[in-house]
Amino acid sequence: MRLFFALLLAAVLSSGFASAQTRIKDVADVQGNRDNFLVGYGIVSGLNGQGDSDPISTQQLVSNFLKNFGLTITAQNIKAKNSAAVIITARIGAGLRNGKKFDVVVSSLSDAKSLQGGTLLPTQLIGPDKVVYAMAEGPLSIGGFTLSAGAGGGAGGGAGGEFTKNHPTVGMIPDGAIMEREIATNYFASGALEVSLRASDFTSAVRMANAINEQIGPIAEALSSSTVRVFVPKEAQPQEKQLEFIARVENVVFKPDVPARIIMNEKTGTIVFTSAIKIDSVAIAHGNLTVQVTQGYDVTQGAPNAGGNNVNNGTITNSAAASSAAGTVNPAAPQIGANGTAVTPTVNLGVQESNPKIIVFNELATAQDVAAALNSLGVTPRDVMAIFQEIKEAGALQAELVVH
Repeated sequence: MRLFFALLLAAVLSSGFASAQTRIKDVADVQGNRDNFLVGYGIVSGLNGQGDSDPISTQQLVSNFLKNFGLTITAQNIKAKNSAAVIITARIGAGLRNGKKFDVVVSSLSDAKSLQGGTLLPTQLIGPDKVVYAMAEGPLSIGGFTLSAGAGGGAGGGAGGEFTKNHPTVGMIPDGAIMEREIATNYFASGALEVSLRASDFTSAVRMANAINEQIGPIAEALSSSTVRVFVPKEAQPQEKQLEFIARVENVVFKPDVPARIIMNEKTGTIVFTSAIKIDSVAIAHGNLTVQVTQGYDVTQGAPNAGGNNVNNGTITNSAAASSAAGTVNPAAPQIGANGTAVTPTVNLGVQESNPKIIVFNELATAQDVAAALNSLGVTPRDVMAIFQEIKEAGALQAELVVH
């Protein structure tokens, strides 16, 4: 019942949101105003023996780093257990200026046990074009740890246990990188502003173009199911006016189209559907089948002094099993008493089916109607998923069905 309350609530909220006006910036992105990814390859030092177990790549990395300070040490002569080879990744927003700091994520690349207490040595961060855009360095915050105990309770013992919490080989450095080169951003590269919907839909694209034309001027056209081109007026083309124009476009409101879709997750029992779904007139039969299996015994009275087993104080024992230490008793075999009484295990199978209900649903026009109709059946989440699939097979469900 709680699931269907949530189901109905989701449908009501979906219906309410679908009818509301939405800003363009909430459902679409301006071309050029996108995130950028940077990556680097470096060394974390100070790991107190928890670093890489002297792999060749880490030794070579440390050797190359020391050459920057005039030290020439071959990779074979370097012990790298206090160091670890790591990959540094960062995701930054568009227009980040020189000198701006941002967070980076540091992950072990080899067999280091933990990055706890480590410090990232200065590392270059490059973009997809292989150009260096930032530098990263600093102490790591990993949010986890590894504890090792020896046989005598001391750390590092060979016969002890190990306890790990979270992921000690991945950490973060807050404000650990600084921009050295600004990533160029050109919002009007094609002479116009292009706005892309996050969820492609022809109806939504046309509605967005029409809303721009109505609220700003006849300057927009839909190019595809995801892209709307906005021609920039002459007064908005100077550099100092471009951002103001983009802000006006982003704040145009319109009503995106919501597709008819039902999403079901069999693992969690979650069912979500939009307000646009519709079910034609359909009859649904729903009943519960209960199967119960019990074990009983059949007792047969035999002739006096018959049988080969013994009865002691009313207890039946199997003489064959008693005479053999390795013998086993078949629970399905009859147990014979000294007077010939036979006790045979039996299995009773009982099947009960509650009175099935055949409910006819007239045409259901809204998501609230669907939720209320299914709720009246009192079915479980798994039954609901099966019902939706069968309604889809019958051709009465006018919506996309997505099962995870």
